[in-house]
Amino acid sequence: MNAAPLWFKVVAVIALLWNLLGCLAFAADASMSADAVASLPEAQRALYDARPAWALVATGVAVIGGALGCIGLLLRKRWAFALLVVSLIGIVVQDVGLFVLVDGATLAGPVAVVLQGVVLAVGIGLVLLSRRAIARGWIA
Repeated sequence: MNAAPLWFKVVAVIALLWNLLGCLAFAADASMSADAVASLPEAQRALYDARPAWALVATGVAVIGGALGCIGLLLRKRWAFALLVVSLIGIVVQDVGLFVLVDGATLAGPVAVVLQGVVLAVGIGLVLLSRRAIARGWIA
């Protein structure tokens, strides 16, 4: 196994923090009380109510898989790639639920679309990074 460059470790730590924030957001979303949902602005409440349950499950798969995959990168384990692929699949499934089946772009607005675009880009980037790490012998 080759030594991983410092930037790889820095990116893995930042990506882990990103995914841990996603885990916190997922937990807050999944545990939202009926009163909290009722207090949301109308457009957000409509999006929350229209979202299929499997989209919320996909969100959990995305953030938990991403966090575990980043831990794998830091531990220099090859299984990080598989978890990051699962995370990316979760992101895509979540986006289908939010933006294809439900008109989340209209309900949540352009900021949500941009944020989900960033989430998708990070997910793709982490899969590519893990694949590169395997090819370079940084993880085994």
